[in-house]
Amino acid sequence: MRVANPRVGFIGLGIMGRPMAENLLKAGFSLTVYNRTRSKEKPLADAGAAVAASAGEVTARSDIVISMVPDTPDVEAVLLGSNGVRDAARPGLLVIDMSTVSPSREREMAAILEKEGCEFLDAPVTGGDVGARQASLTIMVGGKASAFEKALPVLRAMGKSVHHVGPNGSGQSLKLCNQILCAVTMMGLCEALLLADQAGIDPSRLLSVLGGGAGGSWQLTNLGPKIVRRELSPGFMIRLMQKDLLLAQELGGRLKVPLAATALVQQLYRGLEASGEGELGTQALILALDRLGGFKRETSS
Repeated sequence: MRVANPRVGFIGLGIMGRPMAENLLKAGFSLTVYNRTRSKEKPLADAGAAVAASAGEVTARSDIVISMVPDTPDVEAVLLGSNGVRDAARPGLLVIDMSTVSPSREREMAAILEKEGCEFLDAPVTGGDVGARQASLTIMVGGKASAFEKALPVLRAMGKSVHHVGPNGSGQSLKLCNQILCAVTMMGLCEALLLADQAGIDPSRLLSVLGGGAGGSWQLTNLGPKIVRRELSPGFMIRLMQKDLLLAQELGGRLKVPLAATALVQQLYRGLEASGEGELGTQALILALDRLGGFKRETSS
């Protein structure tokens, strides 16, 4: 049953979480927030959100609790750890995990919380930090249809394309497919830009000429200019893409699906991580190809 004007809790105020939470406030929801790095709560508090001392306190104050944290162990700590969501869970609570994590582990956590009478959705997103700021994210939701309907007003405050894709874990599986598309497309974009440059064509011209054709992509439009400028600050970090590509390969291995291109890009990103560049944006894949070709360029933060 849908709660009128539900109280919303938001846990995790990083590059994606903060603007998503801000959009909930703009939409008029009563919001309580919590983040392990407490200084990240201040902009939300200044905008009108209440601040809690733990994930459990967020849960006690909320009808719907959203988590948006980096990795599977972080979700486990928030949902099942000490002073976490489960400690304050009660029948009727709706928990929405918008992180990108293991589909199988997400199903296990859903089952644990459902024993407490909670409803659970996995609802990872795509669209990057730009989509998070503009409330234009695509949101892929796994769980029961009734819980999805209950969550829709909240999800629509953060995304423009919200889809119920199946039972728990389905949202995560589809998100991993998305990450394959993003990473492999990034590889093609970087290779094309390097080839154009070495052929004496201004890489910016490649973006303007080819962006509207069959070779166009979100990566070309949004990250292509940054690659040309070697502007490598993160909208989405290499270390997080690495985590996602490893999860995709784990899923592919279990289902016996060959993911050859995924494995290649993951190895190139691994090299950047090994060089201490895991905090750079995913467009920094260009550095790996620069080095393979012996091309030296200046980068900007």
